[in-house]
Amino acid sequence: MSLPLQIFFIMIIAFIVLLLISLYNRLVILRNRCENSWAQVDVQLKKRADLVPNLVETVKGYAAHEKSVFENVTKARSAIMGATGVADMQKAQNGLTQALKSLFAVAENYPQLKADSQFRLLQEQLDGIESKIAYARQFYNDTVMSFSNALQMFPTNLVAMLFNFKAKEYFNISEADRESVKVKF
Repeated sequence: MSLPLQIFFIMIIAFIVLLLISLYNRLVILRNRCENSWAQVDVQLKKRADLVPNLVETVKGYAAHEKSVFENVTKARSAIMGATGVADMQKAQNGLTQALKSLFAVAENYPQLKADSQFRLLQEQLDGIESKIAYARQFYNDTVMSFSNALQMFPTNLVAMLFNFKAKEYFNISEADRESVKVKF
């Protein structure tokens, strides 16, 4: 075999190795972005969970007889603190969302509570966190989509199979949250 032919084969092998390294590194970056974006969702969900006891205590002062609502909120918060993985966290968050809806429904029955500055401040903080959670969930799902695309597209899918990269779960909303809101006057 002549020297130019050997150099040609070496260049092709070097190109293939560099391509594999590049594709592998791209998958690692995308996987790490998924994990980072999930961590960002988790941070916002933790802030939300930390705010809930303050909100509950404020409402308790006005609506002491609504014991079951407070118990449901407390149980939902505990479920969040013990959740592992996207599916568990998603289920726990949906439970907390439903419990908070009940809590705010109770608050509607107490005009003096709605006028309380501490309650309003907590409600504003919760609204702000809810917006951040929505953004973080969207960013996470966008990142998971990019990672999923890379796992499924050629030639990256070959590298993904070779190195056992696994798809990530999307953060979805519950069926109850998909229903349209009924406004009654």
